[in-house]
Amino acid sequence: MRQSPECLVIGGGLAGSMAALRLSASGRNTLLVEKEKSAHHKVCGEFLSPEAVAYLHQAGIDPIALGAAPINQLRLSVGNHTVETKLPFTALSLSRNLLDEALLNRAAEAGCVVRRGVAVDKLAIEGTSWIAQLSSGESIKTETAFLATGKHDLRGWPRHQGMQSDLVGFKLHWRLAPAQTAALRYGMDLYLFRGGYGGLSLVEQDIANLCLVVRKPILRKLGGWPELLASLISGNRLIRACLGSAQPLWDRPLAVASIPYGMLGSAFHFSNLWPVGDQVAVIPSFTGDGMSIALHSAALAAEMHLAGATPGDYERALVGQLSRGMKLATTFSRAIVHPFPRHAAPLALSLFPQAMSW
Repeated sequence: MRQSPECLVIGGGLAGSMAALRLSASGRNTLLVEKEKSAHHKVCGEFLSPEAVAYLHQAGIDPIALGAAPINQLRLSVGNHTVETKLPFTALSLSRNLLDEALLNRAAEAGCVVRRGVAVDKLAIEGTSWIAQLSSGESIKTETAFLATGKHDLRGWPRHQGMQSDLVGFKLHWRLAPAQTAALRYGMDLYLFRGGYGGLSLVEQDIANLCLVVRKPILRKLGGWPELLASLISGNRLIRACLGSAQPLWDRPLAVASIPYGMLGSAFHFSNLWPVGDQVAVIPSFTGDGMSIALHSAALAAEMHLAGATPGDYERALVGQLSRGMKLATTFSRAIVHPFPRHAAPLALSLFPQAMSW
């Protein structure tokens, strides 16, 4: 058995890398284990709110220098009805494979030992220590573990179900026609459709990211992704204009099922296990706050661990900060996948454009 550093971070996404960076920069001997060998795409709206951008700047990362696209307008579309409003802030959009790689590299530069291409198959407590069994056959012993496996649960460590867990998420990158690329620049298109909602925005190099969620019963009734996409294009004038002559950049979309929207707080409590990112809080994607919450939870967990607090202290603090917004967002998310609220949303937005800021 190999004796690991005092902190083991499981997962090299935004939350894991941010936690590892903060711990290493403060002098803690930290090991981060990431199952993928290289940077890769993930199901994500790729929307960076001002809060997320601020955390990245603190980490020494400039999203604009990486090619991030600015967003300051919103178009909300249902069927053939579209309303447009200015955002009360400027956001950015950047692909996760670029962003995750940049933050993981910053963690390594801060002194974190990063091991790629190795998964944690099992995590078990032994006295006051954690034993992590790796896919390489090694066993790692550590005093403190940070669980940062994102939307995927570590075997034996399932999360709470959440308040809305019947959705399937898809993501696909596209190359739009020049006119549609120009029309989408500086904007975010949000679509509400039967059983779900989604968004389209530019990321680096004028690539368009389409990310959406749909209720499982609706997806089953349609038959699958090709039928869902065809239904969206035929049923929404804005999507049809954007994607009618566009070319998908991948053979098939990325997908993830049973996203536990509304989950806040972990299902397990140990004195030296710190869940961060989607392992502790999963907010509906339409809010654009997923990445900012991942970065915030990781920074908060690292800060409180370094200050001698417990995971229980950290979770109580995080829940206190996020509970009101999480309930509101999940209530709205559950509503807009049903017909009447979905069709009323554009009217509400046109009457109350500042609702986006609120």
